[in-house]
Amino acid sequence: MDTILYYLSWIFIITGSFFAIIGAIGILRFPDFYSRQHAAGITDSLGAGFLLLGLMIQGGLTLVTVKLFMILTLLLITSPVTTHAVAQAAQKSGLKPQLKSKITE
Repeated sequence: MDTILYYLSWIFIITGSFFAIIGAIGILRFPDFYSRQHAAGITDSLGAGFLLLGLMIQGGLTLVTVKLFMILTLLLITSPVTTHAVAQAAQKSGLKPQLKSKITE
């Protein structure tokens, strides 16, 4: 049973790392603010979520797991709200999304 939990935790950690790397590449590669905002939201929600789940499995039933669960809950509640608030503030300040790619022009 310990071996299964060990490998399961590493699957979650590797998956979280994959999403974090993909989100970081998206932040660098996407052309406008709103696309980059989407990449940052994925990094926060999926990347950090899977990483914390993997760490909770490795931690076992301890106080560390409770703290990691509280961090995960806080992250899953606040990340989408802050992403939406920042995008809405950008839209109200007049920042328009880029509708055409510069490559096609």
